[in-house]
Amino acid sequence: MITIQKPTKEDASGIQQVFYKTWLATYPNAKAGVTIEDVEEKFKNRFLPETIAKIISSITDSSENNLFLVAKDQEKIIGVCRAKKEELHSQLMAIYVLPDYQRRGIGKMFWDKVIDFFGKDKDVVVHVVTYNTQAINFYKKLGFVETGKCFVEERFRLPISGALLPEMELILKSVGE
Repeated sequence: MITIQKPTKEDASGIQQVFYKTWLATYPNAKAGVTIEDVEEKFKNRFLPETIAKIISSITDSSENNLFLVAKDQEKIIGVCRAKKEELHSQLMAIYVLPDYQRRGIGKMFWDKVIDFFGKDKDVVVHVVTYNTQAINFYKKLGFVETGKCFVEERFRLPISGALLPEMELILKSVGE
């Protein structure tokens, strides 16, 4: 049975593994210049104590504006979700589900928890890599629409190729407007 819950410190390594495996399955793209080696290099230190400490810090952030969730299949971490309430809008930071568990409703399970956390009085924004059509279609099914804004962020410069992940913005308008 799949459960959605707040992570514990003991979940940090499993969270890192979900990030690594989903990036590896999603982001290598010849047209964008993103290689498998880029992803492997980006995540080569994923289990170092200082990297795990950063994840634990995110897990233990008690701010009422941040939501961090994991999906578990019994004890195995199979998905990660992060969301943040901001002043002008709410930001869906990430929904990552291991490839073997995708298309089983886990993303929707995360979304249901996120929308309860956000409420419906502010727009919700999500940034998606432009060639991640599976995620784009998922968000559109939830009611998100493209804003037309495309960009790159330096923090997503990949270590070997130097490529930057091309992103786009999607928005779900609040029902309060």
